[in-house]
Amino acid sequence: MTENTDLESLRAEVRGWLSVNAPAGWRDASRTQEDFVATQRDWFARLVKAGYAIPHWPAEFPGGGRSLAEQKVIYEELAKADCPRLLLSFVSTYHAFATLHECASAEQKAKYLPRILEGETWCQGFSEPGAGSDLAALKTRAERKGDVYVVNGQKVWSTMAQFADKCLLLVRTSSDGPKQAGITYLLMDMKTPGVSVRPIHQIQGDEEFAEIFLDNVEIPVSERVGEEGAGWAVAQATLSSERGLTLMELSYRMRGALARVAKLIREHGRENDAGVLRDFGTLVTQVDTTCAIADQFLENRIAGIERMGDASIVKNTYSRALRAYSLLGLRLGGMAEQYVAPITFGDLNTGNWMADYMNSFAWTIAGGSEEVQRNIIAERMLEMPREPKSWVL
Repeated sequence: MTENTDLESLRAEVRGWLSVNAPAGWRDASRTQEDFVATQRDWFARLVKAGYAIPHWPAEFPGGGRSLAEQKVIYEELAKADCPRLLLSFVSTYHAFATLHECASAEQKAKYLPRILEGETWCQGFSEPGAGSDLAALKTRAERKGDVYVVNGQKVWSTMAQFADKCLLLVRTSSDGPKQAGITYLLMDMKTPGVSVRPIHQIQGDEEFAEIFLDNVEIPVSERVGEEGAGWAVAQATLSSERGLTLMELSYRMRGALARVAKLIREHGRENDAGVLRDFGTLVTQVDTTCAIADQFLENRIAGIERMGDASIVKNTYSRALRAYSLLGLRLGGMAEQYVAPITFGDLNTGNWMADYMNSFAWTIAGGSEEVQRNIIAERMLEMPREPKSWVL
């Protein structure tokens, strides 16, 4: 049997399962945050049981060990069936997984990876009010006292932290030497005394992000990933996943979701509109290019030849394609799409084109701004001179 035959068999299998199990009316069932969480947890559990939730995990986990080509098939079919993305478990199955799989101890892996599949939800405690794009400037302080670290500080822009059980936390344990050298990586239980979370209310009615306040929070030393002061290197595994691995799924979901744009063209009688067809063709090409770049990134990573800056290219390419995708949908929808009804967590398939378009701007910042990514590409890949520091007179 050829590889193409195997892939078509998988496609038929996934499509058949979705014809019975794809959640109908999930948008209306996710209007409140409580309903959103319940819907997301239920859908994740069903995908785990079916073996479609974590195709990028190792083969010892249910549904893991899939080839890159098989992963693409699964993501495309989920998008074509108009299924919700696993937004609530996204940090858990990508960022937390990549960090634990690449950097954690055997005991930590055995403890946490199975619990993610049981529904344990993770968030990310990296950015701070004064340390966003310049992550190494973080000031949240951790002081070791015996077998625990006592942590004080604040994190911000933590996606869905209000629903999380655990947190990937970067703290400063030393101010000596380069600022990257004093960072330590901890795994924090969100129910620990001294942890408080405040959702950030956004203009369109969303509360996707939250602030995390840490007041004398005690975290066991056993929950440290890597050595003290080596957290910056561990964080690169998290960030590389955010800028590369996760975007492979999103790119192929966007390719599958192109059917939604094509549906709008038909519904509005624009099949013979040369301008619309030109813009749609340009979008299809842009999305295909994004998928190809994501493919190359993953192939380089698997082969062990990933370069500093590869993930940045994927990240910037995806954010621009997402903007073009949501903008064309918004234009085609006309005035009916201009009103932003209250939503829960904008995404490329909420069905609310204005909300999706507004949310696309967040992707130019999340995981490191486009400007920072371009600097990484220029300085690390092209070996261009570093950007000069500004002078304050």
